[in-house]
Amino acid sequence: MFTLTENHETGKELRAVVVDALKDLMQTDSKVVALDADLGGASKWTDIAKTNPDRFINVGIAEANMVGVAAGLSLTGFTPFIHTFGPFATRRVLDQVYLSGAYAKNTINIFGSDPGFAAGHNGGTHTTWEDVALLRSIPDVVICDAADEVQMDWIIKEFSKSAGVHYVRGNRKGVKHVYEKGSTFELGKGNLLKTGEDYLLVAAGQLVSETLELADQLAANGVTTDVIDMFTIKPLDKELLLERLAGKKGVITIENHSITGGLGSAVAEVLADNGLAVPLKRIGVNERFGQVGTPEFLQAEFGLTTDKMLEQINQFINQ
Repeated sequence: MFTLTENHETGKELRAVVVDALKDLMQTDSKVVALDADLGGASKWTDIAKTNPDRFINVGIAEANMVGVAAGLSLTGFTPFIHTFGPFATRRVLDQVYLSGAYAKNTINIFGSDPGFAAGHNGGTHTTWEDVALLRSIPDVVICDAADEVQMDWIIKEFSKSAGVHYVRGNRKGVKHVYEKGSTFELGKGNLLKTGEDYLLVAAGQLVSETLELADQLAANGVTTDVIDMFTIKPLDKELLLERLAGKKGVITIENHSITGGLGSAVAEVLADNGLAVPLKRIGVNERFGQVGTPEFLQAEFGLTTDKMLEQINQFINQ
């Protein structure tokens, strides 16, 4: 069960949340191990090296090898968690995740940090608008996008409970609170955060907080909306999506990702598969590479701030 918070301030850094969750797991499960690709300072996984030195491996700048080592650990009964920046956790190691992970039925839990505009000054080479699209193409991979610190903590701990390849994307830095502490979720199930009559808003990750703000602004102008936090992008909660689409004038997806292959594409596939002629607006990044700038600048540059998204939504509903 989850509860929305009234505290919308920026919370604890998500990298610290992941570290603390892994430390908690290590206290009760001797099989949990952590691997990083020479980004322990950026991820704070060096803290794990201090508290659990025998459970941390820095493989160096060798991401493909890190996946291979994780697969070997899985084969010998361990539960590996690996981290690097989003593009290197997916695009650079796609073949290894596919073959050594999913195809070989190994367990690899992946944290791909700083997706989309969160890449900031690291620039276009370190920006991933396509990580979800790439991993959606691999059978049985579970893909999550954490909305806030409460959800990230829950996801990391939930991943440890089951076999297979699991991927969670999230900002290393703090993001706005969405949920009250103690909230729990269910993999593969979306969270209905608001209800309305006119449109359906489906979001995931850091932009869930902005989506709630959008819903309030639209309601102030007489347009009421459902809001779904689709934090598990694969497997997608098709049942909830179809249920909440009933009677709506359209659906709008919101993601810090390309509109090709991500949440918007997943929702479009459900509409097509079920023969639904429901107007769809996909808000995300369209045919662009990343660039250098502060995360705040990049969020605006790529049209993902609340005001810029509201412009797109108003154009959609008034067309």
